[in-house]
Amino acid sequence: MSFDNLCKLLSEKHPATFASWVLGTPQTSVKVLKTELSIEPIRADYVTFLQLQGRILHLEFQTKLESTPPLPLRMLDYWVRLYRLYRLPITQVVVLLLPPAPGTVIETVFCVETTRHEYRVIRLWEENPELFLNEPALLPLAPLTATTQPQALLQQVVRKVNQLEPRQRPEISAYTQILAGLKYNQDLIRQLFREGMMRESVIYQEILAEGEQRGELRGRKAEGQLLILRQLTRRVGELPQEMLDRIETLSLEQLENLGEALLDFQTIADLETWFGTLDIGVKMM
Repeated sequence: MSFDNLCKLLSEKHPATFASWVLGTPQTSVKVLKTELSIEPIRADYVTFLQLQGRILHLEFQTKLESTPPLPLRMLDYWVRLYRLYRLPITQVVVLLLPPAPGTVIETVFCVETTRHEYRVIRLWEENPELFLNEPALLPLAPLTATTQPQALLQQVVRKVNQLEPRQRPEISAYTQILAGLKYNQDLIRQLFREGMMRESVIYQEILAEGEQRGELRGRKAEGQLLILRQLTRRVGELPQEMLDRIETLSLEQLENLGEALLDFQTIADLETWFGTLDIGVKMM
């Protein structure tokens, strides 16, 4: 799925939220129009039509301005077809996900001789992130909003995603990571979302609480071993003695890595596989 089409999907899942955002006023009576505008084929993959109270809202999402036909002509084309069909006022808004190349003119009007047609353009990179951070339906767009500290913004987004209700979190997290890929390095995205998931986990909270009680976040090596063993036993059952012996030889850093990895463990075989990767890493050094 393209980035533009993902935005179309979100706007059709949450039409009232998107209409309220782009219009700047609360919208409650909103429905998605599945309109066929077929005189000649025109690109409609990334277009959302919403029926408001006495008005049509036409939303278009773009990662880049270049298109055939050009954007201003396409907006006029849509307006004529929609008005012919519904005979209602039409508000047209183009949401640009990424800034164009420096010096590029962002058109908001089609003008040829006596014909003039205007539409709005929202530059997502200039939008205040607060609205997006506090509205789950808009949260996937938050990484692309205005900031002077991109990584700090992405960390905020991760925290907000992990505060969502469990039923919402997987879908919003997936959409957010996809759209963040327009701006951020994929390794950074994966790292921050994995760390965020861990911080929300019961295991991490137990380690944090016990560490704080002792005045240390990580604690001493012996305490780390006890915590890891306790969590491993809960997840995979009693460990054979050879596994216990191996855990005692791990450094504090390796214990921390094991603490992160065990979130994915289901059986003792998973632990054996993890030790296998550790052995490979030692041989390669």
